Amino acid sequence: MAQKILLSCGILSSLLYAAINIIVPMYWPSYHPAAQTVSELSAIGAPTRTLWIWLCSPYSFLVVAFAWGVWKSARRKRPLRIAAGLMIAYGALGLLWPFAPMHLRPVLAAGGATFSDTFHIALGAITEILYLFALGFAATAFGKPFHWYSIITFIVLLIFGTLTFMDAPLVGKGQPTPLMGVWERINIGVFLLWMAVLSLILLRAEKQSRAASPLTHTYEKEESAQLL
Repeated sequence: MAQKILLSCGILSSLLYAAINIIVPMYWPSYHPAAQTVSELSAIGAPTRTLWIWLCSPYSFLVVAFAWGVWKSARRKRPLRIAAGLMIAYGALGLLWPFAPMHLRPVLAAGGATFSDTFHIALGAITEILYLFALGFAATAFGKPFHWYSIITFIVLLIFGTLTFMDAPLVGKGQPTPLMGVWERINIGVFLLWMAVLSLILLRAEKQSRAASPLTHTYEKEESAQLL
């Protein structure tokens, strides 16, 4: 049961983050999801900063719990264990986000950027690298359907991650970014979906393993009786 709960955290974390991205923008009427980044919802001076931080607090813990469940499910699958370790690091880094907020665009355009903004960009880059590598290692741990699904996800993440980072300098200059929010949300959504799919696969594998255990135990008892 404990393992089932840990693996279910992969689905719960994805649903939570998706829900937060729907709920929080409603409390900032002038916010435009298509043109603005997710990070702006928690920016210094944003009306949604406190709400975002409170609602997102459980997310990192859910990701770490899921990653620990993946680690336990990996057994002798070394690539999956590496993926789990990378996801633990990804989840742990999430605890630093409240301490590395960006400033709002008018402040950045006026030259008001601080170390916090630099730290924010660095965290974003490291986070992207961690989950790309986690996805790559996990892709080799299962059959062809999940392998190809992971490859497609990896390519989509690369494309829309690149588009997002290409628009990033425009934010600091206060220039329009009409589709930056779209690129970023596709990037985030694709990864959240991949986490949920991995969670479902591991939950099914655990269920099959539990179902097979009594049969294996019965077979071993019968074999021992025959030897006696």
